[in-house]
Amino acid sequence: MSILNRFTLEGQVAVITGAGRGLGRAIALAYAEAGADVVCSARTLADVEAVADEIRALGRRALAVSCDVNDQSQREALVAAAVEGMGTITHLVNNAGGSGPNDPLKMSPEDFAGVLEFNVTSAYSLTQLCVPHMRAAGGGNVINITSGAARYIQKHFSAYGTAKAALTHMTKLLAQDFSPEVRVNAIAPGPIRTAALENAAPAAMLKTMAKNTPLQRIGEPEDIAAAALYFATPASAWVTGKVIEVDGGAEGSVWG
Repeated sequence: MSILNRFTLEGQVAVITGAGRGLGRAIALAYAEAGADVVCSARTLADVEAVADEIRALGRRALAVSCDVNDQSQREALVAAAVEGMGTITHLVNNAGGSGPNDPLKMSPEDFAGVLEFNVTSAYSLTQLCVPHMRAAGGGNVINITSGAARYIQKHFSAYGTAKAALTHMTKLLAQDFSPEVRVNAIAPGPIRTAALENAAPAAMLKTMAKNTPLQRIGEPEDIAAAALYFATPASAWVTGKVIEVDGGAEGSVWG
């Protein structure tokens, strides 16, 4: 097989959470361009329906499913809809997640647990639900979208940073559990130019972040999609339990 032919997802079916915008949308479109059929999931159905239409325009099958990944019954319904609509599942991208800064003297234990549920437990549950279908299909692939916050030492991120660190380590452990049939890897983005970042950071802060990044720019969603495509395809067939840090070379927080 030639090198370029290793970057293919022909005949594969991917479930992608948080696929309505930002990183999830970019990954969904990249997978479709590489030949995969894609189940797009997010809480807002209109968003994933729009992405599904873009995928169909590329000549691939697409399914839009509304799902709040914090809800176990909705996670189960997502996987059931994917199998019913596509016949199988071979790939999963746990992209949904997130949280803002927190004050450790004010955030309740319940809210802290909620951050873990959103970022870690949801990924654990969806992986657990999808892996049997992957094994039945002859093998599969899981990618978890973690964060540079998992390794940065900074104030006000004890909830989000802890959750993403847990997701990062869980990736390595699950890779051991599910080898050799299913590969499990993760991507740790730095600051990526999405609507969420631009809403949270004024223009001056974005310039500071770019200046503090060795490659002198904010990342784009397609930077993450390219890394996901590598992990998803036979190009990385001998790679599991690894984390790619896609952060412009930053060794710490670039927020200023």
